[in-house]
Amino acid sequence: MLSIQSAVAYGHAGNSAAVFPMQRIGVEVLPVYTVNFSNHTGYGAWRGPVMDPADVAEVITGVSERGAFGTLDAVLSGYQGSEGIADVIIDAVARVKAANPKALYACDPVMGNAKSGCFVAPAIPDLLRDKVVPVADIITPNQFELGFLTGTSPDTIESTLASADAARAMGPSTVLVTSVERPDRDEGTIEMMVVSDAGAWVVTTPHLPMKANGSGDVTAALFTSHFVRTGDAADALARTASSVFGVLELTHAAGSSELRLIEAQEHYANPRMEFEPRRVR
Repeated sequence: MLSIQSAVAYGHAGNSAAVFPMQRIGVEVLPVYTVNFSNHTGYGAWRGPVMDPADVAEVITGVSERGAFGTLDAVLSGYQGSEGIADVIIDAVARVKAANPKALYACDPVMGNAKSGCFVAPAIPDLLRDKVVPVADIITPNQFELGFLTGTSPDTIESTLASADAARAMGPSTVLVTSVERPDRDEGTIEMMVVSDAGAWVVTTPHLPMKANGSGDVTAALFTSHFVRTGDAADALARTASSVFGVLELTHAAGSSELRLIEAQEHYANPRMEFEPRRVR
């Protein structure tokens, strides 16, 4: 898998959150960095460069020159850093698919969340909606991002399904909504929903009272890996929910501000499968 997203030296976000869980389940990952920061931006201060799109393109071209594109079964993109990265990603996806027509493109449309609003460069949300998402096979927005992409306000199972359908009409065949917070859900829970050609499923997990930067990156990486391997959206949802809850549970118990990504590795390799998706369509 070619994974194009941010990197941090301290803690876990972007590729620094996504790569190890994928490797732990046996996925060969080729990480390409859109930024090289000291830490994720949630701290309010960070150091390091946003990568020039031309430099990112050069790295990807170097990978292609090694003959790797034909061996890739997926491209994953996340935090873009600068607006010029969109064209680089779209070009990379086209080149990978030319080398392997069965390859899938999964876009995590990172732009923000309901509590913090948008935290990316101002042009990026529109670029994601208008240029990047339409060429994706899989997208993994949170509920806030799904609403922006589709111009809707998803807040129930029915409205989230409708918003996911609107997103699928833009191009992607599979939509994973990584945080479904509906008013009538059981107290202390949070849900994920996947909608694909095969149907729609929701999985419910406990909602731990913590901020978990990087958990969306882990979610997108694991779901994409499982889905590419099996083509089974419900199974990929169940495995991903179990693994992500495992890392969050360990992180919360440790009182850590950063994901206990390495400590939780058995949750990726051998998920407990304790959360059963229920079919909603």
